Amino acid sequence: MTALAENERVDGRAEDALVATAPGYRARHTLPLRVEALRQLKRRRTLVMGGILAALPFVLLIAFWIGGTPDGRGNNRITLMDTATASGANFAATCLFVSAGFLLVVPVALFCGDTVASEASWSSLRYLLAAPVPRARLLRSKLAVGLAFSAAAMVLLPLVALAVGSIAYGWGPLKLPTGGALATADTVPRLALAVAFVFVSQLVTAGLAFWLSTRTDAPLGAVGGAVGLTIIGNVLDAVTALGDWRDFLPAHWQFAWADALQPQLEWSGMAKGAAISVTYALILFALAFRGFSRKDIVS
Repeated sequence: MTALAENERVDGRAEDALVATAPGYRARHTLPLRVEALRQLKRRRTLVMGGILAALPFVLLIAFWIGGTPDGRGNNRITLMDTATASGANFAATCLFVSAGFLLVVPVALFCGDTVASEASWSSLRYLLAAPVPRARLLRSKLAVGLAFSAAAMVLLPLVALAVGSIAYGWGPLKLPTGGALATADTVPRLALAVAFVFVSQLVTAGLAFWLSTRTDAPLGAVGGAVGLTIIGNVLDAVTALGDWRDFLPAHWQFAWADALQPQLEWSGMAKGAAISVTYALILFALAFRGFSRKDIVS
């Protein structure tokens, strides 16, 4: 270890004990959530990601305009995609369906994986800690903002899709591929429940990204690693030879939100998926806090 690294080596608990004795110092006043949120909101990657998510419904609308209205003819079973143009609610549900498997993984990995690693890559992390911001508070602020931005991304896409679809195809009940339709009054609450479950199911990706962000100084490594591991989970879920072991994979339950769009609301799949996702996420968040509290910050 170099002399510089030795000089920069500071134990997290020692930092907190030292700054706690400074006159007027209040740990809870350091790095407020409002300040961190504004810092992240002004970053170009946040604006670009928001633009991509808002543009997807328009891309899908143009695709239907060019290719014609899907009607499911020639298929043995009608899917959600075949009912996409039945109403604005159907269009929003279809946008959620085509994006939940991969596209919505990216903003979660980006907002939670870039947050700490980017500070290290800019060599500003040690200055934040010297401000002084306690390590645990720094991670809590960054994690809270990262999850908040992830949730906003989850809401933005279906919200824009619902508005675009309602203008293009009209407002009405959600037509179900299995036949029948949800009552108009139940449509928005059911869609909101589906979006909430999608967010909960992505907590594993958030945990992976955040943990990797505390382990590396390369933001792309943290974001790419989280996306890559999520893809591996999807691949493993496709291996039917694993049998019941797939029930322990978060990817196995990622489309359980479709149970919210049934005539009779079914909770079992969403409950199991949420339990698996939250359990893995809590473990990964705990590992991130534990590892960062003992890490040598030299950048």
